[in-house]
Amino acid sequence: MKAGIVGLPNVGKSTLFNALTRSRKAEAANYPFCTIDPNVGVVTVPDDRLAVLQGIAKTNVVIPAAIEFVDIAGLVAGASKGEGLGNQFLANIREVDAIVHVVRCFVDDDVIHNMGSVDPVRDIEVITTELILADYDNVTKRMEKTTKKARGGDKEAKAELDLLERLVPHLNEGKPANVLELDEVEEKILPHFQLLSAKPVLFACNVAEDDLTDAEANENVQKVAEYVRTHHDAAYVPISAKIEYELIDLEPAEAKEFLQDLGVDDSGVSSLIRGSYELLGLQTYFTAGEKEVRAWTIKRGWKAPQAAGVIHTDFEHGFIKAEIVSYDDLSSLGSVASAREAGKYRLEGKEYVFQEGDVALFRFAN
Repeated sequence: MKAGIVGLPNVGKSTLFNALTRSRKAEAANYPFCTIDPNVGVVTVPDDRLAVLQGIAKTNVVIPAAIEFVDIAGLVAGASKGEGLGNQFLANIREVDAIVHVVRCFVDDDVIHNMGSVDPVRDIEVITTELILADYDNVTKRMEKTTKKARGGDKEAKAELDLLERLVPHLNEGKPANVLELDEVEEKILPHFQLLSAKPVLFACNVAEDDLTDAEANENVQKVAEYVRTHHDAAYVPISAKIEYELIDLEPAEAKEFLQDLGVDDSGVSSLIRGSYELLGLQTYFTAGEKEVRAWTIKRGWKAPQAAGVIHTDFEHGFIKAEIVSYDDLSSLGSVASAREAGKYRLEGKEYVFQEGDVALFRFAN
């Protein structure tokens, strides 16, 4: 699963990407379009539960969950018509599963803003509008083809056309596809359209170093918070890309001390990674034994055989039962034996829907 980092030029996308990936893969410079080809990095998901499970399992090997981030070239007004790197931007964003939209909330006369001033709501609207315009063009073209099929009696085409006819006025009002209320049938149809504005979005408010300790008091962050709540039904995360970039070469303990000296308890990158993981509709279950403790990534709502399949396809095909204990029960009781004695360890079948934090052992037939 991929999360694409997007935003206007010079809002801190590449700096944030480097901080997320703890690398210097992406060029960060004070001019528009310093990113042309997208940079890709795999990022581990911070999870304090792994250390607890490591102690219980008495193992030296811990493997966290991971997701992929893509640093995409900056977008400008007119991108849907090919302005700037518009065509490339839209093609790259079509390949990701969710969007981390970086919004500039810091004022710095030494850092160029391609629109002349800092206005986070305007910046959000610029990008959202370009995505909607691209989608509108896509939807109207698709309607022409689908109408012919629907007139020929194709039931699937008729259902698709009904949704397209609802999307046209919705997009025409400047609303992204991801806020259109859908029924169960429409929820299954919409992904086939590959609409850019249908992708889930998390807004990253990039603040100055001095504002990080009380980012919620930042006027621009407050503007973003109000706007995305009312127009996008989305979450936001304040972050200082510049500070996070400075932590790249520090050991975890040193980084934590550095942040504490600034009056910050946790890294904004950690919050952003966890937020992106949730945004992608992902959740974690664990396996824990003497060999290793490992976090496995699955989609929310997956049943036991699907969850088993991420370890190996044989586990899914030959699934018999899953031995399950919740992380909360296991961590509080301290061992699998104690969990068994307390009646917290159970067998689940093929219809069991995995829950966040389940610790599992699978039984399967070869």
